[in-house]
Amino acid sequence: MENSRRSFLKFAGVSALGLGSLSLIDGLTSGDVAASSGQSSEATFKRSKNALTAKRWGMVIDTRKLDDGICKEMEKACRATHNIPEHKNKRHEIKWIWDAHYKHVFPGKQDEFLAERLKELPIPVLCNQCANPPCVQACPTQATFQREDGIVMMDFHRCIGCRFCMAACPYGSRSFNFRDPRGDNAIKNENKDFPTRMKGVVEKCNFCAERLAVGKQPICVEVSKGALVFGDLEDPQSEVRQLLKKNYAIRRKQNLGTNPSVYYLV
Repeated sequence: MENSRRSFLKFAGVSALGLGSLSLIDGLTSGDVAASSGQSSEATFKRSKNALTAKRWGMVIDTRKLDDGICKEMEKACRATHNIPEHKNKRHEIKWIWDAHYKHVFPGKQDEFLAERLKELPIPVLCNQCANPPCVQACPTQATFQREDGIVMMDFHRCIGCRFCMAACPYGSRSFNFRDPRGDNAIKNENKDFPTRMKGVVEKCNFCAERLAVGKQPICVEVSKGALVFGDLEDPQSEVRQLLKKNYAIRRKQNLGTNPSVYYLV
C-alpha cells in the first residue's frame, strides 16, 4: 500500500511538471487572475501592531476537558469564522476541525484495556501544522507553503486543484471543493473578514492565521473552555510547553517523521 502511494506521488509530480503545464501554472497564478477573482488570498493577511507571534506555533488538546458539547461549539465557531460551506451531500463535505473516536484518531495506539473514558470520547482533529509537512513538498505550484512560524498555509489563487497535497497528507486534514462554496446557499451569514473560496481548490485549518495577525487566539481555542491551549513550542515558559512538561502527551502518527505541532493530553 505504501509503495503504491509513493509510486503515485512520484508519477503525479513528474506529470504535473513535465507535460507542458508550467505555462498553464504561470497563468493560473498570475496577479491578473488573482485580481479578477474578486477574492483576497489568505496568504496576504496583514499583521497589526498587536499581532501574536511565535517561533513555532503549537497546540495542546486536553482530552480530559472535552465533551460533545465543546467539540460541536468549536466546529460551529470555526465554520462561521472561515466561511466553511455546509453541503447536503456528505461527499462534498469541507472540514477544518471535526471530531472522531480515539481508535480512528490514534490507530497505532490501541490498547486492550483502554480507559473507558477514551473509547467513545469525541476527540477534535485538525491540520497538524507539521514541522516537516509532506503536503508542502507535494504541491507543484507552492499553493501550499510553510511560514517561518511553522503554520502551513494555502494560497487559493495558486491552487490548481491537482490534490497532490491531499494524497501526501497522512491525516486526512484537507478538503477539496467539488462544488462552489458560494453556491447552493452553503454559506450562512458570510464573514466578510475572511475570503470565500472557489470550486476546484483545496482548503484546511490555518491555525486562524488571520486572527493571530490582529492579536487574537484561534477561534477554537477561544470557545474551548480551556480544553485547547495555543502557544509557542519554542518558548520553554509558554503555557503549551509547561503543559507538555507536566503531562503525558501523544501525537498523531508521529512515527512518520512529520513532527506534528498538535499534542493531545490523555
